[in-house]
Amino acid sequence: MFTTRFEAWVRRKAEALMSAAGRVPLTPNQVTVVGLMLTFVAALLIAFGQLRWAGVVLIFAGTMDILDGALARSTHASYPYGAFLDSTLDRYSEGAIYAGLTAYFIGMGGPLQRWLVLATLAALAGSFLVSYVRARAQSLGFICDSGLFARPERVVVTVIGLVFSGVLGGYVLYAVVFLLAVLTNLTALQRIREVWLQGRAQRLAIERETKARRAAPPQTP
Repeated sequence: MFTTRFEAWVRRKAEALMSAAGRVPLTPNQVTVVGLMLTFVAALLIAFGQLRWAGVVLIFAGTMDILDGALARSTHASYPYGAFLDSTLDRYSEGAIYAGLTAYFIGMGGPLQRWLVLATLAALAGSFLVSYVRARAQSLGFICDSGLFARPERVVVTVIGLVFSGVLGGYVLYAVVFLLAVLTNLTALQRIREVWLQGRAQRLAIERETKARRAAPPQTP
């Protein structure tokens, strides 16, 4: 993930900012919900063709997504439900953005319309699969953090597509949507392979251990 180090740096700075700010009138969960509401606004702006403004609003929504965790850590308010809520609302946020893009493409017409709608749906499926594969793998005890296009990358690329489409024309956004359709599903496949390799190594270790036990001489009482 090419933004992993940058994301970690941003989160450290955000945590330091939250600690320096002292008491904040919002809880981490409330910040998460504010970020979701901003994402819904961005989705509506996309649907009505206000791409540049949608990109700007999405930047603020992404900032909320960073600040909620930083606030939770700085105030020692991290707990399982907060993490669960954050992950769940992230899926609503992504679904809203892709719904906005679908509405925009349906309304624009043109020869690329069908392909853009299909690409948006493929990107939606891939984005959800990336998150699902990780959650399912971790629930089974596997480590699953690899992949080219995790959520930070998806948000950054979407913002770039929206902002530059408002300046340079819609083809930037078209390219971004096709890119997301390919790379989100590629990331899901990368994570599936990662878990498969861990599962195979786990199975081989069990088989070696079983063979070693069978080959060991019986212990005399």
